[in-house]
Amino acid sequence: MRIASVNVNGVRAAARKGMHDWLDPSGSDVVCLQEVRAPLETTAELVGEGWHVVEDPCLIKGRAGVAILSRKPLSDVVVGADVLGDGMDEPVHTGRWIEATVESPAGPVRVVSVYMHSGTVGTPKMDQKYAMLDAMTARLAALRAAHERVVVMGDINIAHTENDIKNWKGNLKSAGFLPEERAYLDRWFEAGWVDVHRTLEGAKPGPYTWWSQRGQAFDNDAGWRIDYQLASPALADAATSVQVDRQPSWDARWTDHAPLVVDYSL
Repeated sequence: MRIASVNVNGVRAAARKGMHDWLDPSGSDVVCLQEVRAPLETTAELVGEGWHVVEDPCLIKGRAGVAILSRKPLSDVVVGADVLGDGMDEPVHTGRWIEATVESPAGPVRVVSVYMHSGTVGTPKMDQKYAMLDAMTARLAALRAAHERVVVMGDINIAHTENDIKNWKGNLKSAGFLPEERAYLDRWFEAGWVDVHRTLEGAKPGPYTWWSQRGQAFDNDAGWRIDYQLASPALADAATSVQVDRQPSWDARWTDHAPLVVDYSL
C-alpha cells in the first residue's frame, strides 16, 4: 500500500504547473494534500477520475485546506473542528485536520491529513500554532487508543533535529526550529509514534521536503524536512521504503514542497 503526502501550495496552481505528471504515475493508493485552498468540488475535479476525495476547507478564503484522496472508498470521515477540542472551530484553525479510514489487506488504516500553522515569533500566529499543537497532542493519544493502524501525515511546519534543516545554526531562533516546537515531536515519539521517514532513512542530513522560493535554496538543497508520516507502531513495522519525490529542477516544480511517499507491506 503506497501512501503519500504533499503540500500542494494551492491545488489550482499545482494542477496548472504539472501536479498530474506526478499524481497518477506515483502509483499511490492514498494521497494526503495540504494547503489545498479550494472547495471540495474544485479539488475533486482537478485530481480527476478514479479518486475518492474528502476535504476540510478553511473558513478563511484562500487559506489552508486539507484533503485525502484514495483509490478505495473512505469511511468515518471527521474534521478537526469535531475532534480537536475547544477553540479548534475558530476560522484560523479550520482546514487543518481531516481523518478517514481506508481498508487494506491487513485491515483498516486510519489516515489523517494535517497542516500545522507556520507561526511567526512574537505574534498571535505563534500562539495559534501552540494551541493547535496542544490539541493535536491530545488527539494523537486518542487515535492511538482507538486504532491499531493509523498514520498522521502532512506539513507539520517543524524541523525536528539538526538533520532536518540545512542551515540549522542560522535558524535556532526561527519559527519551525524553536526548542519549544521541537519538544512536541519529542513527546509524540516518546509516546510511541514513529517518524517513518527518519526511521527508514537513518540519522543523516535530509532528505528535505521544503525549500524556500527565494534565492537559490532549491538548487543548493538548502531545505527543511517539515513534512512527516507519523505512524502507530503496528503500521510503522510494515513500512518497507520511503522516497522524497523532489522535482528534477527548479523550473519543473509544481509546489514548493516535495511529496513524501512510503510503501507499507499490508
